[in-house]
Amino acid sequence: MCLVLVGWRVHPEYRLIVAANRDEFYRRPAESLRGWPEVPGLLAGRDLGAADRAEADPPGTWLGLRRETQGRNRFAAVTNVRDPKDERADAHSRGTLLMNFLRGDGEFPSPEKYLLDIADGPDDYNGYNLMVSDLDTLWWHTNRGTGRPQELFPGFHGLANGSAVASAGPNPGDAEITASQPVWPKVRSGLTALRTVVGTEPAAMDRYFALLSDRTRAPDEQLPNTGVGLARERGLSARFIADIAHGTRVSTVLLVRTDGSFTMAERTFGRFGKPRGAREVAGALDLPAAQ
Repeated sequence: MCLVLVGWRVHPEYRLIVAANRDEFYRRPAESLRGWPEVPGLLAGRDLGAADRAEADPPGTWLGLRRETQGRNRFAAVTNVRDPKDERADAHSRGTLLMNFLRGDGEFPSPEKYLLDIADGPDDYNGYNLMVSDLDTLWWHTNRGTGRPQELFPGFHGLANGSAVASAGPNPGDAEITASQPVWPKVRSGLTALRTVVGTEPAAMDRYFALLSDRTRAPDEQLPNTGVGLARERGLSARFIADIAHGTRVSTVLLVRTDGSFTMAERTFGRFGKPRGAREVAGALDLPAAQ
């Protein structure tokens, strides 16, 4: 993923609200949102392009929701930290970070324990932001910062391709968006738009997709410097990226209501943002009781 916007316990009728874009090269093979025969209860797109994936291994993913009984649900999403000088060909695929949490391998580590365990091996992967939840707590970690895994409290939270999470309070009068590093323009504007939708029409799926489809580029003076050159920074600064070789391939909206019902919807795109398909799945989760 390259933009993940989250509302966590920000509305009395919703436990979790997610609006996210996956930006990737169009040549990288992938499959759209579906149930996985290898992982019962998992709903996610399938990334088939990881270089270190063995033929017998299940694919990786960029965002997923797994339904289990007894309140053992799992949500996870990942973005890369963009730094061309820091990319290693021998690093593990970041998609396995999600799969190891979503699969559980016979156990169910808490989000905190899972992130603490992987934080001990920061160089096993190229730079990442990882968000994981059991729908009771929500946690975030990056392996390109100095901090330990962080619990995200009720509010709005946003990730892009920097090594920071931006956060804002759950109420309209709460403090402005804050982060440990400068907030990328697409994250700041995206969180502002998300707060507006949640505060006015939280059930309106089309409005979440509309905020994800914004192609407005940030002014040059607000652009981060990630080592890809000014022209590329401009193109990557929009929430929705439309190019010939690389761009937004998937937009995903996930609404988990406090009664356990959920809707997960996906729209897929080709070169220059041409629509390719849409899927929507509805179901129910056994949610842990609200604290």
